[in-house]
Amino acid sequence: MSLTARLARGLSQGLGTTVGAARGRGLLVVQHRNATTSSLRLSDRGVQFVDRKRPVLTDRTQLRHARRVVVKLGSAVITREDQIGLALGRLASIVEQVAECHKEGRECIMVTSGAVAFGKQKLTQELLMSLSMRETLSTAKPEDHQAHHPLEPRAAAAVGQSGLMSLYEAMFAQYGVKIAQVLVTKPDFYNEDTRQHLFSTLSELISLNIVPIINTNDAVSPPMGVIDEGAIGGKKGISLKDNDSLAAMLAAEVQADLLILMSDVDGIYTKPPDQEGARFLSTFTAEMAESVKFGQKSSVGTGGMDSKVTAATWALDRGVCVVICNGEQEEAIKTILKGRKIGTFFTSGSSSGTSTDLLAEQARAGSREMQRLSAGERSACIHRLAELLISRQDDILAANAQDVRIASRQGLAGPMLSRLSLSAAKLRGLAAGLKQIADSSHENVGRVLRRTKLADGLELKQVTVPIGVLLVIFESRPDCLPQVAALAMSSANGLLLKGGSEAAHSNKILIELVKEALGPVGAQHAISLVSTREEISDLLGMDQYIDLIIPRGSSELVRTIQQQSGHIPVMGHAEGVCHVYVDKDADLKKALKIVRDSKCDYPAACNAMETLLLHEDLLNGPFFEDVCNMLKREGVKIFSGPNLHQRLTFGPPVAKDMRTEYSDLKCAVEVVKGVKEAVGHIHTFGSGHTEVIVTENESAAEQFQRDVDSACVFHNASSRFADGFRFGLGAEVGISTGRIHARGPVGVEGLLTTKWVLTGDGHAAADFAEGGTRTYVHEQLPIE
Repeated sequence: MSLTARLARGLSQGLGTTVGAARGRGLLVVQHRNATTSSLRLSDRGVQFVDRKRPVLTDRTQLRHARRVVVKLGSAVITREDQIGLALGRLASIVEQVAECHKEGRECIMVTSGAVAFGKQKLTQELLMSLSMRETLSTAKPEDHQAHHPLEPRAAAAVGQSGLMSLYEAMFAQYGVKIAQVLVTKPDFYNEDTRQHLFSTLSELISLNIVPIINTNDAVSPPMGVIDEGAIGGKKGISLKDNDSLAAMLAAEVQADLLILMSDVDGIYTKPPDQEGARFLSTFTAEMAESVKFGQKSSVGTGGMDSKVTAATWALDRGVCVVICNGEQEEAIKTILKGRKIGTFFTSGSSSGTSTDLLAEQARAGSREMQRLSAGERSACIHRLAELLISRQDDILAANAQDVRIASRQGLAGPMLSRLSLSAAKLRGLAAGLKQIADSSHENVGRVLRRTKLADGLELKQVTVPIGVLLVIFESRPDCLPQVAALAMSSANGLLLKGGSEAAHSNKILIELVKEALGPVGAQHAISLVSTREEISDLLGMDQYIDLIIPRGSSELVRTIQQQSGHIPVMGHAEGVCHVYVDKDADLKKALKIVRDSKCDYPAACNAMETLLLHEDLLNGPFFEDVCNMLKREGVKIFSGPNLHQRLTFGPPVAKDMRTEYSDLKCAVEVVKGVKEAVGHIHTFGSGHTEVIVTENESAAEQFQRDVDSACVFHNASSRFADGFRFGLGAEVGISTGRIHARGPVGVEGLLTTKWVLTGDGHAAADFAEGGTRTYVHEQLPIE
């Protein structure tokens, strides 16, 4: 039996792992109990890493797939503020997270500092014990004694290394995880023999399901900054000046998926975070390096933030994903591995992958730039966009056709596919709507709503102003993008758009046209498309930039946004469960026409009828059969409500839930005793979107429109009229079923708020107090 085979059998028996030996190649394939797989090569130098298949982690959402993780703990993370001893609570939390990751099946390697700090704590105690009685009884603090008797860091490291590892061993033992110390010196990486032996040791430890803990041998403290050039594994080396560069080297050599560099700051800032104007970078690309100004390094570490960036970019160039984060933040490692936004994520993307934070900041600045534009300038931008939709029609439709082909192959549902598709007719309708918005732009921002004379020479005005920055999240419908962009221009709001990946090509060309339309006035950054795949939850936390969230899409999407929005208000509707009630006094020809249009004109729309309510008297005449036959001819599948089902011997299947938004050629039919019961049914099962009554009885219509508590209530008209364009708003940013601010189709006015403008002449509130020289008149003035 070959050595490789014997080793494979021995590992299998001793570890409960499955180890296969590739005949004649000295190759071991190790399948751990935790389902991870390592490929190792047996040679005269021991077991070595070989190239393994691993996912390319290109964005945060993919970090949850990281299998091999290197975690580097800086001195500032695990050292107390007094720089003597370890921050045990923080260290215990990090150990717990690493242990949980290990138990989940990830392969974890730690690079740790702390030996010097641990040794200083021990040596300080010994120093105190050796002091004379006079010094011991003095009121000086231990650090004062230390100042008189400086501790040699190398000696502290020699004393602290064994204690540090004993502490790690005790902590990991609480979770049933075994560890091993690997003590290195920096020249080890530049000697071919020692380097090979080092990584052979690491590979064997990983294969044995042991967490290696790497620490530099600071007791001998080799010279910093050894050779920067030279071939290391066929690649240019990195200058090993600190544990950041050490961790980067290790991560590259062991082919790690993720390197986490834990520091005492949140990540990378454009300048030291305590300086005015410092901006946090949640995403870092190589092209940002020139815009970053680094501060001084930590007082307890050997490397500063510039060394971390150097190490991170070096590792990134070698296929390792990197995050720099604050090790003091609770559950930082677990949060990173969930794909959530924490720290600075390093990506090789270009400016097309601009960080979401930067886009949001630009939108805030852009919104203020938009407010400084005249109404005519904003109107001209919208007119330009409308013209571009027609002149660039072929490019838009080609991009959309590509999206439709991909979505069809991926099996996108029919209603979603319908919303995704654009046509020449849709683009013409879009352009017409945008021109309406442009023409109304002169009357939006700065419009005086109220004038009040508070006292002689003291006048108060209430004027309309933009809300600020809007975040509109939409699925499938690319026509939403130019509509919302035009409304944002008209209302002088900044805008972030987060579209679905199914419309990526369509959205890309449409946002280019929006920016082209804004270019002549220099406001192209006011509106941006968030094209990265960062989770929506990250956007929902940007309350420092975003003032209002408007979700447009499935009920599931809207509910998720409403539940996770945090401090940012949400305007929208979760569902469009719309009803048409046909009263006993209805004109039945009108009723058939309205029912057909409400359900069949565009069944995927949120204003399409989902439930038909019939007065019970209509079951006895021909109308019930006529309406059912008409729906069937249109391809509509009918479900019966519980009341109707009880009255029919043979009928359609029972609706599973009367609160269903089918968004398809399907609807429920239910019978009610009259207007009051119809209203009750709507309040029980409706979503507050749009309800219709068909009747010639004016009293019944008045009762229905008064009592139904929905955003839109119609009499003798199709539910499909619940639309911003049809309401004369030009377009809509969405439909709101809320009761605060805007309700129903939301056009420009729904994107405005107000501010109070007061003009006086040296007035003081004290002048109006009891015994003062002035009195209020509160006279309402005409609006000019």
